[in-house]
Amino acid sequence: MTETAEHAARLRRIRYRAWHRGFREADLILGPFADRHVENLAPAQLDALEALMEAPDQDLYDWIIGRRPVPAAHDGEVFGLIRAFRDDAHAARNPHDV
Repeated sequence: MTETAEHAARLRRIRYRAWHRGFREADLILGPFADRHVENLAPAQLDALEALMEAPDQDLYDWIIGRRPVPAAHDGEVFGLIRAFRDDAHAARNPHDV
C-alpha cells in the first residue's frame, strides 16, 4: 500500500470511529468534526485525535461539553479544535444562548 493509500485508509478509519462510538451524543460531535477537519490535520494532530478517541465515551463527552475538566494528557490543540467546533455548532443552533 502506498503512503497516500495508507493515509486515506487512516482518515476513513478515524471518520468511522468518530461516527460509531456507541454513544450518540459523542457521535454527533465527533462525526461532523472528523468529516470537516481530518483532511487538514497534520499527522501529529491525527495521532492526538486517535488517542483522544481511546477515552471512554462518557468521559470524552463530559470534557467536550465542559461538565468535567479535561485531563492534561488530552487538553491540547486537537481537543481545543473539537471544543470550538462543538461550541460554534451549539451557538448556531441556539443563538439566544450566546
